[in-house]
Amino acid sequence: MTAITADQRDPLYARGVAFMLAAGAFASVNGVLFRNIEAATDWQIIFWRNSTMFLFLIGLLAVRSRGAVTTAFRAAGRPGLIGGLILGAGNIFFALSIIHTTVANALFILSASPFISAILAWFLLREHVRRRTVLAMIVALVGVGVMVMEGLGAGRLFGNVMAVGTTLAHAGFVIALRYGRHTDMLPSIVVAGASAAIVAFAVGGSMAVSWHDFAMCAMMGMGAMSIGFIFFTMGSRHVPAAQVALLSLSEVVLGPIWVALMVDELPSVLTLIGGALVLSAIVGQAVIGMRRPVR
Repeated sequence: MTAITADQRDPLYARGVAFMLAAGAFASVNGVLFRNIEAATDWQIIFWRNSTMFLFLIGLLAVRSRGAVTTAFRAAGRPGLIGGLILGAGNIFFALSIIHTTVANALFILSASPFISAILAWFLLREHVRRRTVLAMIVALVGVGVMVMEGLGAGRLFGNVMAVGTTLAHAGFVIALRYGRHTDMLPSIVVAGASAAIVAFAVGGSMAVSWHDFAMCAMMGMGAMSIGFIFFTMGSRHVPAAQVALLSLSEVVLGPIWVALMVDELPSVLTLIGGALVLSAIVGQAVIGMRRPVR
């Protein structure tokens, strides 16, 4: 039997690729928006970023479910709740990482998430991990280690550690999605926004910010985060899993470019070396996966 190519597998494949690239492009502007915050504190940024995402997505969920929001949450069940809480923690870690380290560091470290997901899937779901994936994990983790150690000398260790926390949280969220893959998991994203906003409000005290800073946070929450996620979910329906990691690199590539051009934030040599190791591991894994015949 002749192998079916990715393009033949789904007539909407090209549209799926465009959606995946758009998801990364929207998410990549997060760094520039963070750097344009004038006076808001860490916890104020986290609160407004996640609360606006929550409001946007709960409205979308109400429209999609035709008002049956409670039913949608019940359908998502425990995986939706647990996944949302894990992703909420990841949203907090991500904001702290971007604030306290360079955008390049945070995104390059976060790009190792697929490999952490594979480890967790093997441990929790007993999913088989191929030898080439293990090799790619080792290369990626060496790259992450280089960037984390770079933070020791540059005074960015806290931000790099928060980026590692983001990576672990996002990997945990992927495992939760796999448990609940047969239901609509949009409610888990709503839970993520609500839980992160509640934590920020409890820890940060006053949430009063300028209109400028609120606008930056709202553009992240209702734009970069929400729209990026919507495009990602739409695109992943039509793009083979092996290509998702490769296409999602658009955020990792574009994010550092935007801040370099707009706010003159340049990554260090060690960051570039570590990032190159992580990206080479992801690209190699994705390209090999795409070459496998699918019947």
